[in-house]
Amino acid sequence: MLNIGIIGLGKMGRIRAAEIARHPRTQLVLAADPDPAAADTLPGLTVTRDWRELIDAELDAVVVCAPNDITAAAVIAALRAGRHVLSEKPPGRNLAEVEAIRRAAAARPDLKLKFGFNHRYHAGIREAKRIIDAGRLGRILWLRGIYGKCGGPGFEHSWRSDRQRAGGGILLDQGIHMLDLFRYFCGDFVEVKSMVATAHWPISVEDNAFALLRDPHGRIAMLHSSSTQWKNRFHLEIFLSEGYLSINGLLTSSRSYGDESITVARKQFDDGFATGKPREEIIYFDTDPSWELELAEFVDCIENDQPVRHGTIDDALAVMRMVYAIYEDDGAGAGPCRVVARPLADQSPPEPAHTPPDRATR
Repeated sequence: MLNIGIIGLGKMGRIRAAEIARHPRTQLVLAADPDPAAADTLPGLTVTRDWRELIDAELDAVVVCAPNDITAAAVIAALRAGRHVLSEKPPGRNLAEVEAIRRAAAARPDLKLKFGFNHRYHAGIREAKRIIDAGRLGRILWLRGIYGKCGGPGFEHSWRSDRQRAGGGILLDQGIHMLDLFRYFCGDFVEVKSMVATAHWPISVEDNAFALLRDPHGRIAMLHSSSTQWKNRFHLEIFLSEGYLSINGLLTSSRSYGDESITVARKQFDDGFATGKPREEIIYFDTDPSWELELAEFVDCIENDQPVRHGTIDDALAVMRMVYAIYEDDGAGAGPCRVVARPLADQSPPEPAHTPPDRATR
């Protein structure tokens, strides 16, 4: 039985806590959250207000569900204390923090470090990956992803809208999932062109990001990440040489992204079919297995000493490079495209500063 502690009992922390309770080989023994009322959400669980006290406890693993300004410091501290770590994305506010995490992980190769890119485990994404890997529809030509939410009341006052605490806006918070899926299907990208804007919300970070990315094989992916999408939307299209896939909607606890489905079709130029209107098959999904599968993989890697397969530190660093390439290309105007797949020079950034314990909730 793995004894686990959670840092942060906000929405994500409570989701993780529920999955830990359901898993037959894990138990939640301690949590940390600065809100005194957090203890009421999980009766009987000991909750400390200082996440550093949790790190010092006798635990096998730590789950980090804290705001971005705490993530890197908490992950590094947990690794140094000899704990396996499952952390929410993003892996930090900037590349320097993620590089510092990578150095801490390299110093403890006996420990498992996994980041929560749970969209890879959604049923629609898994079905798309299965079809593509089977070669049924040929080779990938291009991808187009839209991921947006409406922001909502008080959005401008959220820590996610504060550059100092969050590091970035909607691209770093939500668009990073779509970028991770681009990598999942195509691998690394080497060129970026982008436009980033704060179009509506009075905040210090972006509320819209538009990007074109090209991989070494010439395949292009198009992204729109937005917090002014007044109707929440998840839409990923993958067009291949012999057909296409379209993942529409995303099952979430709020159901605000609609039903999750995948549309599958082959290109049809045969007699008797209208050109440009191929026969489509639509598959619907009624459960979200992503949280369960993500935790199950983490536990399996610990118990059987297997390498982490999804959400590795290399995955996290690569997608953060994509995020910051999008930011930097927009800042560079019409300058040359930013190379994101090649290793950046090691600038030995400083370790993340300690964060006050009263801000540790996501």
